[in-house]
Amino acid sequence: MSFYETVFIVRQDLSEKQVEGLTSDYSKIIADNGGKVVRVEQWGLRTLAYRIRKNRKGHYVLMHIDAAPAAVAEMERQMRLSEDILRFMSVSLEEMPTEPTIMMRKSDYDQKGEAA
Repeated sequence: MSFYETVFIVRQDLSEKQVEGLTSDYSKIIADNGGKVVRVEQWGLRTLAYRIRKNRKGHYVLMHIDAAPAAVAEMERQMRLSEDILRFMSVSLEEMPTEPTIMMRKSDYDQKGEAA
């Protein structure tokens, strides 16, 4: 099995519950193909750097996956077909990260706004 990190952006007009539903659907695709989702982080509704299909914001979701390449390819195929997914990107990892991502950690700056 290989390790992957997938980030996808969901349309802004979907609710948190619908985003969780999409995430569980993609997790099920991975599980049905013999893999497993190790961790899911929902980064919330964030402003996009530029408009994508008339959307200025999107719900960001990160998934750490331990699966065969065919399972990730099938998940990406389903994402391409979905109108709710604005963008997605999967990258291969050498090892699975154990710490939370920088998006989930508290600020690295102290109270004065200077680097700690």
